Amino acid sequence: MSGHRSHPLSDFAVDRRMVLVAALAIPVGALGALAAWALLGLIGLATNLFFYGRISTSLVAVGSGHPWWQVLFLPVAGGLVIGLMARFGSEKIRGHGMPEAIESILIGGSRIAPKVAVLKPVSAAISIGSGGPFGAEGPIIMTGGAIGSILAQHLHLTADERKTLLVAGAASGMAATFNSPLAAVLLAVELLLFEWRPRSFIPVAAGVAVSTVVRGVILGNSPIFPVPTEGLHLTPGIEALAAVVGLSGAIVAAGATWLVYRAEDAFARLPFHWMWWPAIGGLIIGAGGLIEPRALGVGYDVIDQLLTGRATTGLIVGILVVKTLIWSLSLGSGTSGGVLAPIFMIGGALGAAAGLVLPSVIPGFWALLGLTAVVGGVMRSPLTGVIFTLELTHAWAVALPLLIASVVAYGASVLFLRRSVLTEKIARRGLHLTRDYTTDPLETFFCEDIMRAPAAALPDGAPVLHPRETARHAAYVLALSGAAEAAVMDDGGTCLGLIGPPELLAARLHDLSEATDRDRSLRYLTRVGAQAAK
Repeated sequence: MSGHRSHPLSDFAVDRRMVLVAALAIPVGALGALAAWALLGLIGLATNLFFYGRISTSLVAVGSGHPWWQVLFLPVAGGLVIGLMARFGSEKIRGHGMPEAIESILIGGSRIAPKVAVLKPVSAAISIGSGGPFGAEGPIIMTGGAIGSILAQHLHLTADERKTLLVAGAASGMAATFNSPLAAVLLAVELLLFEWRPRSFIPVAAGVAVSTVVRGVILGNSPIFPVPTEGLHLTPGIEALAAVVGLSGAIVAAGATWLVYRAEDAFARLPFHWMWWPAIGGLIIGAGGLIEPRALGVGYDVIDQLLTGRATTGLIVGILVVKTLIWSLSLGSGTSGGVLAPIFMIGGALGAAAGLVLPSVIPGFWALLGLTAVVGGVMRSPLTGVIFTLELTHAWAVALPLLIASVVAYGASVLFLRRSVLTEKIARRGLHLTRDYTTDPLETFFCEDIMRAPAAALPDGAPVLHPRETARHAAYVLALSGAAEAAVMDDGGTCLGLIGPPELLAARLHDLSEATDRDRSLRYLTRVGAQAAK
């Protein structure tokens, strides 16, 4: 780049509209927190109604002790309801929410219909409450995102501003669900925004901050899965073993992702309407529940046992095998439910299983690493995985081994798996999604740094019979004048066209057959070139 300049440019492209969008993100964040609170209450209500026959909004575990027919057929009933809601309500409620939100941002102009804001949480509550092995975070992403999108549409904001408010609502719902503001903002950056700019980052952070404050008022500020770290002593050997757990997490992530989409392919080959698929997925869930009942439902109590070292070997193995299978296979049926809570449970079980043979550190240490590794491998969001784990547990002293496990899982996953469980569905719909964040090299140059030399003038009407011959003669003029391209001009000085490098290359490779015309033209252009050189 040339010389010293005084161009009035700044590091970031931003204007005062950012302040307006950030102000709008504040009520969106508050509403996102209320939506998360309502969704958790709906899940509790559905679980109590399905399995205990009572009216209560408290979150309860499905547990064991239920009649076999209840465990087997309640997920089928829930799947039937979800299929009907998707068929006659909105097909957008199918799936776990994140791909649908990403697709809305990529090709939908960040527009989400109002009915999705209602149907998605209701369908997710029915799915999880009837025993579905899913989480609340995918539905709350769609619901919170719908809140931001609807407000932006009502105010006729631009597409970029709609995207920002959509993501602010989605991240706010996530932050309120798990009391994890930092992880929610990172999730927005790594998965939803497709940029890291002040114009979007600041409004999203504003919405998340307000959401977390509101969450503290209505649900409290305590960590969801508190893990004490007294007596923690990390050695280089322990930190090296964290990489082993990370690699194991990548293998589980790849296997689970493969199962989800093989299941989706199998369901697509069924000879009847997709409305019935969630019911078949429910039958798979029920069969798995007969083997390991604790694999059913959202499973926060099981995650807590895994992360605090209180899970039995039977529970660890049962969750690792049964939960992975029923979650992967039923998710492929197109039912409604999130992926994070199941990933937490599967990752915790993986780490706890590794802890059966690895050196003892503190209770739940290896489960923490397994959780982070599977999140990093499944979602391809390594920083989100680390911060999520720290905010869920407040085990801040474990940050370094968590980082090692998450990055190793992430690295192995991106090397050997082209798409994640979040992006494969989008790719199958014909969209290419790249998650590489880079700076466009052209943004670092001024026009004057890359401008070509002025074009040489090539008068029209030269005795040239073939286009390639014209290009060859232009090459002769350019060689004399030092210009980068030739402009063919008429008598009035109007440019009729440009002859550039591609045409010149083609001319050099072409054998001319009319020697007489070539010689006559070259004599003419010798005079023109000599004048241009002067």
